[in-house]
Amino acid sequence: MAYQDFLLRPRELHEHLRDDAWRVVDCRFDLANPEKGYSEYVAGHIPGAVYAHLDRDLAAPVTEETGRHPLPDPQAFALTLGRLGINRDTRVVAYDHASGAIASRLWWLLRWIGHPSVRLLDGGLAAWRRAELPLEAAVPDVEPTRYVGKPDPGMVVTTKDVEEALGAGDPLPLVDAREAARFEGRSEPIDPVAGHIPGARNLPFSSTLTPEAEWRSPAELLEAWERALGPPHDVPQGDRSRLAVMCGSGVTACHLALSAGLAGRPLPRLYAGSWSEWVRDPHRPVATGQAGEGKEPGAEGS
Repeated sequence: MAYQDFLLRPRELHEHLRDDAWRVVDCRFDLANPEKGYSEYVAGHIPGAVYAHLDRDLAAPVTEETGRHPLPDPQAFALTLGRLGINRDTRVVAYDHASGAIASRLWWLLRWIGHPSVRLLDGGLAAWRRAELPLEAAVPDVEPTRYVGKPDPGMVVTTKDVEEALGAGDPLPLVDAREAARFEGRSEPIDPVAGHIPGARNLPFSSTLTPEAEWRSPAELLEAWERALGPPHDVPQGDRSRLAVMCGSGVTACHLALSAGLAGRPLPRLYAGSWSEWVRDPHRPVATGQAGEGKEPGAEGS
């Protein structure tokens, strides 16, 4: 697949703003202030864009067993798409502040439910502004539609899948999108336990972006993925079909999945629960450091 299968540039989007077959979705969100994204949206957004809230529209309610952003119920997500004026024929473009860290969640959910056309705005609203393209504050009056889709369970890895594979001595190849300090257990600003799942590898999603928060070239992304996976004997080619991505709560992992596609690799599966779900149970093993020496939460020195 090529750039145009996943991304488009601001001026390309600008050419289609009056096209009724296109729907632009603003996904701006701040973990520390969940209502900030919508406030920024109503202050100014790409003309005609509707808004999707990460917690309410792109995730299910959190329970005692789940991570911070469980996958939405498919029927509830279909109702959300209908409310946003999206049907099976709609060409969807998602954006956030810049990096696509949040917008990629909508991209992944639409692919999961079988939507045929969804792309991200490369560089997000920051790139739109750099191109000196217009913004508007008016919230569009969208005619609701009925969305019919069917999720693909093969795109998802569960905590049970990860536990069973680890217990059988055949751990799933996992690539974690969190920053190195969190992955290695040196700091953890969000979740109660620091570290990573034993055997997981680290590819911070931010490393796949340029300083302008646009995606790096396919060649650069492929090189980054190969570095993360290590030599072929570490993750053999035949085993890479089992590959899954994860992060803190299953959001930036979607960004990592998109980067794999841009690199020309098969799209990996998503461990939706990710780290915040894994550490719900203190008996699940945790590793720290680059080498990932396993250690259980609560054990001496943790």
